[in-house]
Amino acid sequence: MARSDLDELDLGIIHALHLDGRASFTRLGEVLGVSDQTVARRYARLRADFRVRVSARTDAARVGEVSWCVRIQCVPSVAVTVGRALARRADTSWVKLASGGTEISCMVRAVSDRDSSALLLEQLPKTPNVTGVTANCLLHVYFGGPQSPVEALTPEQAAAIRWPEAPADGRAVLSDDDRRLVGMLAADGRAGFTELAAATGRPHTTLRRRVQELRECGALYFDVDVDHRALRLPMQTMLWLSVAPDRMVETGEALARHPEAVFVGATTGSTNLYAAVLCPDPAAFYRYLATRVAALPAIQHLETAPVIQTLKSL
Repeated sequence: MARSDLDELDLGIIHALHLDGRASFTRLGEVLGVSDQTVARRYARLRADFRVRVSARTDAARVGEVSWCVRIQCVPSVAVTVGRALARRADTSWVKLASGGTEISCMVRAVSDRDSSALLLEQLPKTPNVTGVTANCLLHVYFGGPQSPVEALTPEQAAAIRWPEAPADGRAVLSDDDRRLVGMLAADGRAGFTELAAATGRPHTTLRRRVQELRECGALYFDVDVDHRALRLPMQTMLWLSVAPDRMVETGEALARHPEAVFVGATTGSTNLYAAVLCPDPAAFYRYLATRVAALPAIQHLETAPVIQTLKSL
């Protein structure tokens, strides 16, 4: 990925936090070869200047939830209003305005079928000036989640900081208390257990143990939200691709290896792969399409939509 307004230490901190978002400043300093005070100062600057933030997320499949890639067509005059309303919902992971301001794309997490139908079949279609809604179920993630789009550490450094990989069959049932805890960690993934205990009224030892359990089974992970403009990659584009089912895995895995890709997933629907990519400018995006994407022989149809505004990124 292209270098940026961030220096090597900044990028190293971001990469390390992708690998373990709750690693102590002392541990980060040991891996990066600087003092814990230096890491703490840099992280504070990254938060203030570049809107870098560690946030907790749950793996939908491991906690019994379903994720939907939703595309909403509406008249331009209401797109921002509808998008902001969606961004305020706790069940949206990201919300983006695309296609000249006539389409909103978002990821919706549903705990139950009832939650899915309430939003997708009842609320959105009845919203004034919404002209169409398409929802495709996210089936598999090839790249995204706890994987880092920033590669700044050596393999040895990465191995020293990486949180252990969870077992493939890891699962968890989230209680109401768990969901409140995850919600707080979503706002600040590095919040201290003393602070969390004061806010929840639960012992900090109980909270520490529960976070450890959820992380070990893979139900909970920590991601890093970075303003892509700080990486000098201001052009964000969504791709919807159709490939033959027997070529979906190889194509999805190939897309996931592209340095431009920050998310690649398989979905239901007429377009069965979705990808989000970052490029420095339209010319670079053209070269990406004409070379890397064009080299994937199984693609039967491709639709692209540049993002003109991100209303929610987590």
